[in-house]
Amino acid sequence: MMTFKQLEALYWVVQSGGFSQAAHKLHTSTSAVSKRVHELEAGFDLELFDRTQRTARLTEKGEQMFVLAKKLLEHRDAAIDQIGRPEVIERRVRIGVTEFTAMTWLHRLVDAIQRCYPKVIIEPDVDASGNLKDKLLADELDLVLVPDVYAEAHLRSHAVGAFSSVWMCKPGFVEADRSFRLHELASRRLLLQGSRSGAGTAHNSWMKSLGVQPTDVIIVNNLVAMMGLTMSGLGIGCMPEECLAPMVANGSLMVIPCTPAPPKMTYIAMYKGDQRSTLISSIVMLSQECCDFSRMFDISAPAAAEGAGSSPR
Repeated sequence: MMTFKQLEALYWVVQSGGFSQAAHKLHTSTSAVSKRVHELEAGFDLELFDRTQRTARLTEKGEQMFVLAKKLLEHRDAAIDQIGRPEVIERRVRIGVTEFTAMTWLHRLVDAIQRCYPKVIIEPDVDASGNLKDKLLADELDLVLVPDVYAEAHLRSHAVGAFSSVWMCKPGFVEADRSFRLHELASRRLLLQGSRSGAGTAHNSWMKSLGVQPTDVIIVNNLVAMMGLTMSGLGIGCMPEECLAPMVANGSLMVIPCTPAPPKMTYIAMYKGDQRSTLISSIVMLSQECCDFSRMFDISAPAAAEGAGSSPR
């Protein structure tokens, strides 16, 4: 008789690229995964994998079985979500987040989810926004939290929060106590995020729409590197205002008044339209409650998030 454990073994061998990787995902041994696959093969008297190959390559029948396994597992998860009590739901949720979210409020969200769904295993994936969207489309993630520049009509999305950015530099890098026009800053060395970053995409499009073309640019692909390069005096960075206020206060950074100001960045929770999961919907609502870009690495935040995760949804 076919079991969900056998189907999970097949699914994760294919999705993760091998038996040992599947064992890691399922928190079991490689021999246990292999045994489940063999049982599935014996039950239908067929070979699911081409064992003449060194990699886990499916046979034609194996491809058909994989499609069936994926559908059955999705239906099982949907049924559990709809009829199960939050405290007994057992499943994994793969959430993609940007570096900025990981540095500010991811811990609040994970804490709130665990309070509502103690048996749900959260698997965060920290990456650039463009990469997260690609993983969502490839079914490698269930939900992503990214800037709204990545919203698409065929994907479901809900706003969760927003933040403002300002131009910053090392004190003394530019003249203090004066305002700049954007085209003036564009003649200095700018530190900008690349095209795989939501902030980079938004800011670059914004400057292009104003006819501003920077002449000296260093592309920086993550916020930590941008902070380090900016504080080292290597350029002017466009960075989140509120969470970096302590670094401005202690003299590590200086805010450069500039007109026009950079556009506000709105974040969304985005998932595929075929996701009919009440668990995903609940995580979206928890994201809206927990979203707070104002503090970086705030270790006191989980206690503050207690209210957000105190009652199941």
